[in-house]
Amino acid sequence: MIRLQNFLQEGSAAIIVTDIGRLYFTGFKSSLGYLAVSRNKATLFLDGRYYLAANMSVKACEVALISDISSQLNEFFKAEKVKKILTEKDITLTEFSYISKMLKDFSVEASDEMLEFIDCLRAVKSEWEIECIKKAQSIAEKALDKTLPLIKEGVTEKEIAAFLEYQMSILGSERPSFETIVVAGKKSAMPHGVPDDNKIKNGDFVTIDFGAVYNGYHSDMTRTFAVGSCSGKMKEVYNLVLEANLAAEKAVIKGAKCSLVDKAARDVIENGGYGKYFTHSTGHSLGLEIHEVPSLSPKSDQVLSVGNIVTDEPGIYIDSEFGVRIEDMLLVTENGVLNLTNYPKKLVVLNN
Repeated sequence: MIRLQNFLQEGSAAIIVTDIGRLYFTGFKSSLGYLAVSRNKATLFLDGRYYLAANMSVKACEVALISDISSQLNEFFKAEKVKKILTEKDITLTEFSYISKMLKDFSVEASDEMLEFIDCLRAVKSEWEIECIKKAQSIAEKALDKTLPLIKEGVTEKEIAAFLEYQMSILGSERPSFETIVVAGKKSAMPHGVPDDNKIKNGDFVTIDFGAVYNGYHSDMTRTFAVGSCSGKMKEVYNLVLEANLAAEKAVIKGAKCSLVDKAARDVIENGGYGKYFTHSTGHSLGLEIHEVPSLSPKSDQVLSVGNIVTDEPGIYIDSEFGVRIEDMLLVTENGVLNLTNYPKKLVVLNN
């Protein structure tokens, strides 16, 4: 909160209305609320559903019960001698219009500068945030271990996805990080394929892309398994993707250009003759949302900083045959990189 207050110019203030924004700055989760911030004061306005809980737990600012939010916000900003109020850039047009009408005596602005500032704040994870992501990842890995015995011929993608999400839930995940991807056989060539009644067959690759959420923080990992048997071409492609994954991991260091990390993975796949089958960026950051900045893409001009957490997920997708993706989460440290994914990456043939 202090960093946001220090960012504000004299005579300006901020209003945070997104669920993610309120959670990030206050540590309190709610489906509705208004966080008003000036250089000298911050107040979280919540309704009766959340007020008591927030009043006991929120330390970053004052907490106030909503009675007449329009009057309360106007009083707050007038008392703080505010002229300009900055909103989050990613609010909806309806939200911006509503706020502007409520605060018609002030200049309300959706600020690119504040968006960039908040993105930069959230990109560098605190120790507490890192521990939450580690916990989410631990839940995901334990759930995958419990799911592997289910993956066999005749079982559907939907059954595997449902069982995996159930296991994450009972292990402590608040919800899946995103819609779990389980794709098998020819469907494994679809990077974001949707699980359906497609049944696993011996000789299939099964790609599983999933994550857990703990204290609002997301994990994300992908593993590809062979079922029953694995052809020579499948082994070749798998090992090439693994080599690309390891090359990107080696390139993730403080000060590295994100585009060069992507290039490290992409060069391996291109040199192996499968460049046209790697159809997406190498990775993205994550935290309170599954996609944050920075991004490991060919066009990115961003540079990695200590505290960034990025995914490392190269893949090869051969239409009408099969696909392979291997994904880890990497933490940029002062001395290099720490892989937060503690799950084996060597090719595994299940039920062999």
